[in-house]
Amino acid sequence: MNTHQFYIEGQWVDPVAPATREVINPSTGQAFTTIAMGSAADVDRAVAAARRAFAEFGFSERGARLELLERILRVYRQRADDLARAISQEMGAPLPFARDSQVGSGDGHLEKLIEVLRDYRFEHRKGTSMVLKEPIGVAGLITPWNWPLNQITCKVGPAIAAGCTMILKPSELAPLSALIFAEIMDEAGTPKGVFNLINGDGPTVGAAMSSHPDIDMMSFTGSTRAGIAVAKAAADTVKRVAQELGGKSANILLPDCDLETAVTKGVKGCFGNSGQSCNAPTRMLVPRDRHDEVIAIARRAATAFVVGAADQPGVVLGPVVSALQFDKIQALIQSGIEEGAILVTGGPGRPEGLAGGYFVKPTIFAGVTPDMRIAREEIFGPVLAILPYGTTDEAVHMANDTPYGLASYLQTSDIEQGRRFAKKMRSGNVFMNYPAWDTGLPFGGYKQSGNGREYAEYGLDDFLEIKGVAGWGH
Repeated sequence: MNTHQFYIEGQWVDPVAPATREVINPSTGQAFTTIAMGSAADVDRAVAAARRAFAEFGFSERGARLELLERILRVYRQRADDLARAISQEMGAPLPFARDSQVGSGDGHLEKLIEVLRDYRFEHRKGTSMVLKEPIGVAGLITPWNWPLNQITCKVGPAIAAGCTMILKPSELAPLSALIFAEIMDEAGTPKGVFNLINGDGPTVGAAMSSHPDIDMMSFTGSTRAGIAVAKAAADTVKRVAQELGGKSANILLPDCDLETAVTKGVKGCFGNSGQSCNAPTRMLVPRDRHDEVIAIARRAATAFVVGAADQPGVVLGPVVSALQFDKIQALIQSGIEEGAILVTGGPGRPEGLAGGYFVKPTIFAGVTPDMRIAREEIFGPVLAILPYGTTDEAVHMANDTPYGLASYLQTSDIEQGRRFAKKMRSGNVFMNYPAWDTGLPFGGYKQSGNGREYAEYGLDDFLEIKGVAGWGH
């Protein structure tokens, strides 16, 4: 692999100034490779390449972009096993999950974008005037480590569909899947300069991209803290900023729901990907008079989650991504104990027999009150907080009482009731009764969970400018 190079203007090139960083396998806590780390000079080079390529690609035909996306998807599918192995090694996803969910999510986004692009309206007549949707220009893309390919494809796909050129900075914690993705883009025949990749950290490469006068938009996925830094750096050049940030999603179990199913699936939803999903249902709101019953079901459900190294058969939960993340989760688990929550299962420390990697015990707290840290802060680990409520109005208030607004979950046997409550949720998504994943829905947040929307035509819209032309004629 080209771990010590960047992909710029259709070729693998050395960094302007040599610098490297170790990549840690979270299952072992040990480095397994190194990558080159970029600088502002590398950003300048990539932006210049993207700017040159936009002069032609920005005016390309829809059909040419459609064929390019189809080629990208074809090569992506050929490299699926390579991508799965890389993700499993770099961020700790168990291999079956890496293949089916992590790599599968990228496949789903590319397939949906191809479907959307075929019929998307870039021109709209209004009487004798015309409204045109045109590519915004050069896009800077910063993607996270927790769902690497999901976020790469739901940014690169719509950027290509719109006619934008781009510079991708993947997370330095999980860079290998992105390097393989660059190989995919190359093999698919992406025109030179349309797609460029630089590895680096946020304070260096991310900041240089966000403030760069020749980047027209930034699309960022990551923490709210880092998103604020991107927005501030982008402000001086008044570029568009689309952000998908943190979350603390509530899962309201309404009194009429099937409690066994709702709790069991709620635990699974919280613990999936080792709890490292921004839209995970991490706050389970349950009727106070059924609190003890919920505790018993949740304790049983937790026993299904076998923790271990990502390459071991039968493992359901791999490690969390880094020592920093492990320490943060441990501190929050300890805070739950100190603040008086009921520890149902799990707790501090590593699971028995797992010493080397960043393994966290699947942990459930009950009797949680809204003022506790575990109810307010994004933990980003396999930690579920169960909060009892009195009335359903109280549950809605508790659900919305957060600076975040990415997702909400509702469990009910009465679909009409569910629809009424869905309208009360201050979040970009509401998931009722654990539905299947839908790549056609808009994805993004209210409040400090971000702005802009991704997926399908909603993601494509974010990469387009709107131009009104008066006097277009009949």
